[in-house]
Amino acid sequence: MTQRFDLAESLARGVAGRSGAWSFIQGFAAHWAGALQSGDGWTEADLAEAEERLGVQLPAAMREAYLLFGRRRNLTSNHDELLSPAELYVDEAEEALVFRHENQGAASWGVLLERLGDDDPAVVIRLDLADKTAERWEGWLERLSLCFVEIVLSESVQAEGESCDFLDLDADSSQLLEGTCLQLPFPVYPIGEENHATRWFLGQDVLLRDDGMAVLARGRTPEDLDRIRDQIPGDWLNDYR
Repeated sequence: MTQRFDLAESLARGVAGRSGAWSFIQGFAAHWAGALQSGDGWTEADLAEAEERLGVQLPAAMREAYLLFGRRRNLTSNHDELLSPAELYVDEAEEALVFRHENQGAASWGVLLERLGDDDPAVVIRLDLADKTAERWEGWLERLSLCFVEIVLSESVQAEGESCDFLDLDADSSQLLEGTCLQLPFPVYPIGEENHATRWFLGQDVLLRDDGMAVLARGRTPEDLDRIRDQIPGDWLNDYR
């Protein structure tokens, strides 16, 4: 008999450090997106080639994540895109190594070059603004391994198919979300954000992300998603019942 995956318990261990993060992602993939396989990661040769091209050494957490699941697009690139080793680059200002793009180019995620020597460095985000002089690298998450957990969670609620949906947030739906679902033990982010911080919740086999403006939901099955739609009524984007 397959052991049931306790998402909340595993996530609590996953936010504590790198090894817990990779264990969480392996368990989450097996129960929500298809178990990881040996070919789901890039090779040591791929990473070595990227390091030689860039003239930098990738942090341990980045190497471990890319080797484990970097090629699994349904875990990393349903909406925003995790760059391949060949696509990694240093920004024009030579401040950060960029490894992820927002799907319409509105933001990039990276690690400051001065922190590349850390095993599990902080992650920063830079918004694409009309006024380029106002663009800055700002705090996102305190550790790269946390960012990879967040990537897997965020990309899972933005997958194509009938198990995902979107709801504009209002006071009533926010109250129902807090009253019917368990808030998951993931740190507040972006760093320093309190009023519009992203929060994660778990219903009965439904994962939900509240970013202060909308709720994105992913059920393990369409029936699980229907259940949360009934518990939190509203104008769900893809509810055609």
